[in-house]
Amino acid sequence: MLYEGVLRKMQTENGSPIQYFLVFENDFINMNQALDKEVQIDFIKFQCLNCGQDRPIYRQGFCKTCFYETPTAGEWIMKPELSTAHLDKEDRDLEFEKKMQLQPHIVYLANSSNVKVGVTRKSQVPTRWIDQGAHEAIEIVEVPNRYLAGITEVALKDHVSDKTSWQKMLKNDIEDLDLTEWRTKLKPYIPEEVSQYFIENDKETHLEFPVLQYPEKVKSLNLDKTPTYKGVLKGIKGQYLIFEDNTVFNVRGSEGYYVGITIN
Repeated sequence: MLYEGVLRKMQTENGSPIQYFLVFENDFINMNQALDKEVQIDFIKFQCLNCGQDRPIYRQGFCKTCFYETPTAGEWIMKPELSTAHLDKEDRDLEFEKKMQLQPHIVYLANSSNVKVGVTRKSQVPTRWIDQGAHEAIEIVEVPNRYLAGITEVALKDHVSDKTSWQKMLKNDIEDLDLTEWRTKLKPYIPEEVSQYFIENDKETHLEFPVLQYPEKVKSLNLDKTPTYKGVLKGIKGQYLIFEDNTVFNVRGSEGYYVGITIN
């Protein structure tokens, strides 16, 4: 069956296992139902997620012009400590920034290839952990805005990683760790103005991904270099499709690519 549309990150529903959906304008695919089937991906054109034009994608699904203009790609998204809406100070669009920044945020520990610290809006738990391919995660603090979450993450980065090895995550080269113990160990390093928001009793969340076979070596599919690819889907983890021949495809990393997908 043929599906066609612009790629956006897969939508998810937490369960045993997690359910994954590729959502297009007029259709969607439950990717779990494509496991053990042959999937063909054909790159057709670009479609910027902001302007909709057929322009080369620069970053995060946007063409270069839109990436530097749209409020949905402000620097505060990748660096929460640069948030300024709480000061009534605009970056690109104050109304949008207030909506996004002035809401509850979680600083968390997640384990996908190693323990890492991260930030997400409370409404994105556990979606953010799923997108990172974390098999376990725990909340550290819940704060009222993005800035406080950002300065907490910066303070903790000196004592725990803020990066994930996506290759290790995809190969399932992982170990279970006591995140409660890690949270206690990191508590003294939380900034003083955030200490009142420390979460004492939250338990670890464990996540189960729909993977039949993990890759032994990871070969990344780049649609610019390989505009047509065909393989048997063996798993989905994070925002990656995992194929039988060890090829992996980062759906989120290919946002803004308009594709045809055939499932046999």
